[in-house]
Amino acid sequence: MFLRLRNLTKVFAGRGGEAEVVAADNVNIDIEEGEFLTLLGPSGCGKTTTLRLIAGFEFPTQGEIVLDGKRINDLPPNKRDMSMVFQSYAIFPHLSVFENIAYGLKIKQLSRDKIKQQVAEVLRLTELTGLENRAPNQLSGGQQQRVALARALVMEPKVLLLDEPLSNLDAKLRDQMRTEIRRIQQTLGITSVYVTHDQIEAMTLSDRIVVMNKGRVEQTGGPADIYRHPASAFVADFIGHTNFVPGTVVESRNGRLNVEALGQTLSVLKPEHELQPGDVAQLVVRPEMVQIEGEYRHYTGVVRRASFLGDRIEYDVEIDGERIAAIEYDPRRMTIHPEGSAISIGFLEDHIYVLPRDA
Repeated sequence: MFLRLRNLTKVFAGRGGEAEVVAADNVNIDIEEGEFLTLLGPSGCGKTTTLRLIAGFEFPTQGEIVLDGKRINDLPPNKRDMSMVFQSYAIFPHLSVFENIAYGLKIKQLSRDKIKQQVAEVLRLTELTGLENRAPNQLSGGQQQRVALARALVMEPKVLLLDEPLSNLDAKLRDQMRTEIRRIQQTLGITSVYVTHDQIEAMTLSDRIVVMNKGRVEQTGGPADIYRHPASAFVADFIGHTNFVPGTVVESRNGRLNVEALGQTLSVLKPEHELQPGDVAQLVVRPEMVQIEGEYRHYTGVVRRASFLGDRIEYDVEIDGERIAAIEYDPRRMTIHPEGSAISIGFLEDHIYVLPRDA
């Protein structure tokens, strides 16, 4: 394994009589060479602390960090063969684009010709060619972020670290830069660790996602696996929009579970969790898995909200006191069911995931 975190823990001392803060709690992650891995979670979940431990800006209370077979716990940041792209860009306002990118190479005392060659290559890669003589204040937000990325890449690090680098950009620029970061990472095949609280960024960019909560790893997996098979209610709720429908397991056989939910019995695929008849469970039903007036008609409900958003219609439907969110993407359906109207809905049973009640 190229980059390995083993039992990594970081405890910060409390201030003013407050208790200690466990920011990273026994974190275990294996990262393959060339992989794009994202640490995802809400504020305070430990993702940035974990990244700073990898970078060497913090030192672990216990555990170890191994890069390419070498333990690097005690190495300072400049000895770890890593580069970091910060949320604030951190480019020098008094230096040109070329000078910003070349800064680290000059510290390494490379020859002038070598510096020109490497900077030219990374300018082309980040599509900044022609802007090398501009000052940072003459650049757009997206161009400044490209400069920060180019400055990190020009050092040819073993690992590229990115700490919420798109959070200061507007929505359109974020979309563009997501595409660019992924293109550049795949072109270079560089091992990358990315931190974000934005689930769309994580789903778009990542080979694998590590979902963190309260300093611990909740689940690790590919974007599709985490979305379709969440390990806990926290993961299901954090990744995408989710309906949690209470139910009781009635029967288990032939790889399926019969679950009674909202007065009806649904047949769903059996999950990895051990659930037996009589167990209380919760169904993870994504809004796009709810069919409006379609082939599946498990329930009759009342529309409490209907929102037309161009590419989709979003509904909140009340069934036996439970609110179910539904999304209709079918462009053939021109009718919007008004609030207060009665409609039939059904769940796409083969796409429902079941969790234990306490998961």
